[in-house]
Amino acid sequence: MDFTQFKGIIFDLDGTLVDSSHVWSDIDEKFMAKRGIDIPADYFKKVSSMNFNQAAQYTIKRFGLNETIESVTREWYTMAENEYAHNVFVKPGADAFLRYIKSKGIKIALATASSEPLYSSALKNNGIYDLFDCFASTDQVKRGKGFPDVYELACGGISLKPEDCAVFEDIIEGIHGAKAGSFTAVACLDRHYAADWEDMKREADFYFSDYRKLMPKPVPVITQA
Repeated sequence: MDFTQFKGIIFDLDGTLVDSSHVWSDIDEKFMAKRGIDIPADYFKKVSSMNFNQAAQYTIKRFGLNETIESVTREWYTMAENEYAHNVFVKPGADAFLRYIKSKGIKIALATASSEPLYSSALKNNGIYDLFDCFASTDQVKRGKGFPDVYELACGGISLKPEDCAVFEDIIEGIHGAKAGSFTAVACLDRHYAADWEDMKREADFYFSDYRKLMPKPVPVITQA
C-alpha cells in the first residue's frame, strides 16, 4: 500500500508504535499476585482496548475487589510511570517510517488508551513526540477502541475527514472501530495478539509486521563501466 496517498495517519501507541505489552502483562501479574488471584487467559485481551478507568471498573467487578477505581488506577499508573519514561522503546523502523511520512506532508496523530503522562513520556524518550500533530486518548471519549470515537477525535484534531486517513492498530477491536468510522484500517501484527492475526488480516484493509518493509526501496545507483 502506498501510504503517501493519505492526508493523515492515526497511530495507536501500545503494541503498534512501541513494544509495551510486556509492561502491562508484568503489571497485571504483580497486581493479581498481590491479591492472590490467578490471571484468566482472556484478561489481558479484555482490558487492552479500555482506558484506565474502564479497565479498573471491569477488574473490580470481575474479581469482586473491595477497592475503588481511583486506588486501582493509581497503583497501575505508579507501576507503569517509570517503565514508560525509560524502558518502553519504539518498534524497529517505526521512527524512520514516521519521519518518512512526515517528510511527505502527511499529518500524524495518536489515538491511544494510555493516559497523557505515559504516552508523552514514551514518545519523548524515543525522540518522536514532536512528529505528532495531535494526541487523542480514550480518556477523552465515552467509548473504547471497539468504536470509532477516539479515531474521530484524532481525525478532527488534524482537521481531516476519515476517508482521508489510515488508522494503524494492533488489536482486532481497534480494526473494528476504525472500520466503523470509515477509516482505512491497517493491522500491525504484534506477537502478543497472534491469536487474532487471521481475523485482523481478513478484516483490515492492509496488514504488516515490520515497519522497515513499509519504507520505499532505495533506487539503485547505476554507474557506467
